[in-house]
Amino acid sequence: TYLTRVRHMHASGIAARAPFASSSSSSMSRLGPPATRVDAASTPNPYPELVVFDLDACFWDEEMYTLSHTVDAARSQRGSLGEGIGEGVVAAASGSTMIRIHKGALLALQNFHLGRYPGMRIAAASSADTPLAVKIGKSALATLEIVPGVRARDVFASGWPDGFEGNMQIGRTPPLSANKAATHFPILRRETGVRYSSMLFFDDCNWGDHCGAVSRECVDDESGLGPVVVRTPKGLGVEEWMRGLELYAERVASRVDVA
Repeated sequence: TYLTRVRHMHASGIAARAPFASSSSSSMSRLGPPATRVDAASTPNPYPELVVFDLDACFWDEEMYTLSHTVDAARSQRGSLGEGIGEGVVAAASGSTMIRIHKGALLALQNFHLGRYPGMRIAAASSADTPLAVKIGKSALATLEIVPGVRARDVFASGWPDGFEGNMQIGRTPPLSANKAATHFPILRRETGVRYSSMLFFDDCNWGDHCGAVSRECVDDESGLGPVVVRTPKGLGVEEWMRGLELYAERVASRVDVA
């Protein structure tokens, strides 16, 4: 079946923990085979067109409203970005606090950067409480690295026109609000042109059920479907990332079967 083929694609290395394979046989053995291509002519794309990440306590481990200082890049910490990937900035210093990207979010952006998810682009929907919290978050995105020398901000910008920021809806200052279903997602829909039903959304939902609200209120007129949603109360881990891909692929498979 279609879903079986998608699961085989994942098992074949599309979402391997160490996504950077060299041409040597030893590296291929350690890191897994190269990415499987999706044949658009015969197989519907199993990947969402837009993956939307909440930031605080989902994409990374801190809540920006609890911090008081924008990131000091000079004090940020370097370390391993994963086996076979190399070293980069793994912790962004905000005062005495170190902001770190959760493992599933890091894996997602590393594989996205490599091009392992055909047709996918990424976005942020964060209801950061204050203008300072927004500044701190943006400074963290400009500091934390996904692979050596490539910052999170650069990866979020991948696939969009130069200077485009419509995919980065961060804060709650008008036109944004604390209600992502009422503001962040309609703006993402308008700015990116991606239908709600072609989105995948991750949110910790510890301060309100954003996932539930978005899935109920942000729906396409034609299909009546909203984004596929995954709650990440302990942050976006590898398991949650893989679950999101699987849930979205199941949606695509169900529509293929109906057709």
